[in-house]
Amino acid sequence: MSELRDLYQEVILDHGKNPRNFRVAEDANRLANGHNPLCGDKVRIYARTAEDGTIEDVAFQGAGCAISQASTSMMTQILKGKGEAEARELIARFVRLITDRAEPTDDELEALGKLAVFAGVREYPNRAKCATLGWHTVSAALDRADDPVSTE
Repeated sequence: MSELRDLYQEVILDHGKNPRNFRVAEDANRLANGHNPLCGDKVRIYARTAEDGTIEDVAFQGAGCAISQASTSMMTQILKGKGEAEARELIARFVRLITDRAEPTDDELEALGKLAVFAGVREYPNRAKCATLGWHTVSAALDRADDPVSTE
């Protein structure tokens, strides 16, 4: 578990300082805004989906803590090229990893791939909303929801 904790810290620092896909995607056909009122994290998700539901591009802008930024950064990388059904399953798995009280199984961690490093957030329940903000917001974008997402 120590190795996973070290990797978690490394990933958070890297993606928090240098978030990937941090930009406005002018050609996005799905948008959503999210806010975590507990710590002030804000995110705007831009997604472009093809007619068949494939996520062709995902980008974000916003401000927040390193966990929020890192989680959303990794999310944008991993969702690109996924079909909408596969993306929704991954979103659900990630949110379960962060919020479920039960310890994740090895199979669950393996299914999440690189995202498994966020299992460390489970040790800090007050940070769960930070880690899941981008994920809830991309889900709202895929749903074409008009209301902003709040993790309150």
